[in-house]
Amino acid sequence: MTRAYAYLRVSGRGQIDGDGFPRQINAIKKYATAHDIRIVRYFREEGISGENELENRPALASLVEALHADGVKLVLVENLSRFARDLMIQESILHDLTRKGWQLVSVDQPDLCSNEPSRVLMRQMMGAFYQYEKAMIVAKLRGARERMKAKQGRCEGRKPYGYYPGEQAILDRMRELRAAGVSYADIATELNGDGIKPRSGDLWHAGVIHRMLASGARAQQC
Repeated sequence: MTRAYAYLRVSGRGQIDGDGFPRQINAIKKYATAHDIRIVRYFREEGISGENELENRPALASLVEALHADGVKLVLVENLSRFARDLMIQESILHDLTRKGWQLVSVDQPDLCSNEPSRVLMRQMMGAFYQYEKAMIVAKLRGARERMKAKQGRCEGRKPYGYYPGEQAILDRMRELRAAGVSYADIATELNGDGIKPRSGDLWHAGVIHRMLASGARAQQC
């Protein structure tokens, strides 16, 4: 029986408890059962954009470390949009995996990641479509905020971290640790070890902390 890892991703924190992860798991399990594959570990990317590269994907980075460590050569993903929503990032990560002798299978189209020219063309066309789709979603949301602002004079979005009581002290602690040279992953580990929970979900992740500190935790603007 072939061993494999499974990679899962949802881009929004609000999607973590939705149907995204169960849907991806079901699709991957169905493919694995049909092809005599045993999933030995699932890597979940929680609230991380598909436009982020490897260094800002804690679960993907852990997946690559595991591939180096124990001889598993196969990675299953529901579809390539879960792996990346940016064409260049998609092709860059896929190339990096295959040149190391690892195989990525998109279970909705298992032969899509091959090097056969027509498959490469189709994969890149789909990658471009995913990128376009993401841009259109962003544009629609921006338009909705602008219409609400024009109608009501304001646009209430999600409050930035630090707005609610107790959050600013945690944010200050993150900044102090980062200024001292502590990595985002180690900051997450320290907060989790102290039982400090994020606003949503149970655990802090490096990618979330990176985005918060990089943006200065500014209020979301309309």
